[in-house]
Amino acid sequence: MSLPQPVRGTHDLLPEDYLRHAHVRETAREMASRFGYAEMATPIFEFTEVFARTMGESSDVVSKEMYSFESRSGESMTLRPEYTAGICRAFISNGLQQNVPFKAFAAGPMFRYERPQKGRQRQFHQIDVECIGAAEAKADIEVIAVGASILHKLGVLEHCTLEINTLGDQESREAYRAALVDYFSDHKSSLSKDSLDRLGRNPLRILDSKDKGDRILVENAPLFTDYLNSFSSEFFAEVLDGLSLLGINYELNRRLVRGLDYYTHTAFEFVTTALGAQGAVIAGGRYDGLIEMLGGKPTPGIGWAGGIERLAMLMDDVPIAERPIAIVPVGETAEAFTAKLAYQLRQEGLNIEMAFKGNVGKRMKRANKLNARAAVLIGEDELARNVCSLRDLDQGEQSEIPLSELSAALGALG
Repeated sequence: MSLPQPVRGTHDLLPEDYLRHAHVRETAREMASRFGYAEMATPIFEFTEVFARTMGESSDVVSKEMYSFESRSGESMTLRPEYTAGICRAFISNGLQQNVPFKAFAAGPMFRYERPQKGRQRQFHQIDVECIGAAEAKADIEVIAVGASILHKLGVLEHCTLEINTLGDQESREAYRAALVDYFSDHKSSLSKDSLDRLGRNPLRILDSKDKGDRILVENAPLFTDYLNSFSSEFFAEVLDGLSLLGINYELNRRLVRGLDYYTHTAFEFVTTALGAQGAVIAGGRYDGLIEMLGGKPTPGIGWAGGIERLAMLMDDVPIAERPIAIVPVGETAEAFTAKLAYQLRQEGLNIEMAFKGNVGKRMKRANKLNARAAVLIGEDELARNVCSLRDLDQGEQSEIPLSELSAALGALG
């Protein structure tokens, strides 16, 4: 019988990997909080309609990538492939319309049936920021600034480029859609099957095609900027001016689009080539039509999602776990006392390691293997005198101190 393996597209997060992931998550939580984004969570699965209605039945995510199942009551459920739709659903179902702007941060696992590759798994993890109820360009600037601040705090901003574009308002979008239909209709014979299917439903999705023949056609397709009305142009200019004011560098990418109908105005990605082929580590945009699509009142919104796996891979420095203090009983007489001492020190906030068995030599070897900062040795003689031996494992020095001073001495270690 072969040894059990994780399901294809999933992976175990062992302690060192988990430390990197946790560092990304905690850094993002801290920086988002500074901007007033409070953490929340939605269920890992939702009614399938939440995603199908918002992402579109014809989208690749809905038609090919979602993990859906039927509940015992016969209802279709789906493991969340992204956070935005679930957070917007929560905004509606919890009656948060009076709390706008509603600013949320979230982090957790997502599920998509994709071809596993570097930085992309079928169970993956994201950080997510959403600002719901703010129509002003200042919200776009802030949301992007949150992302830039997180990347800076992680030490990876220098490896990333902010690419940005505008999708305009609904009027501009309809004019551009008509132009794309005219253009691609003249090249139907060269379009891939998927793009032919998209031509009638949502031609903007053709711009995202990975087919080589489609990419050649896309290079000469009309540009969105040629169909923007004055309001959309002014809105985008305000966003760019705001980013410049904050010192956030960007590059215009006129081919950057979002194919879903609820997206408007700002679309952006922080991309990197440090992981091989260019890929996005944070991607987002304004989705002013999404809440209405879910059955709520028309409410503007903007947000982004970032891949924790990719961000963790970008980090040069591995976060260092807190080094423990080893408690080492010398002889059986001290076993019970040191177990109680270890428990008390843990309650005081210290990271204490105490082996379950072994002589002094074996326990000290384990302390060194765990990179312990110091070791506290207590035997029958030390117990009788209410003292202990404190060994500094970095300096190699050992001193005897009263047990009443042990907590303070451990706290003073660098």
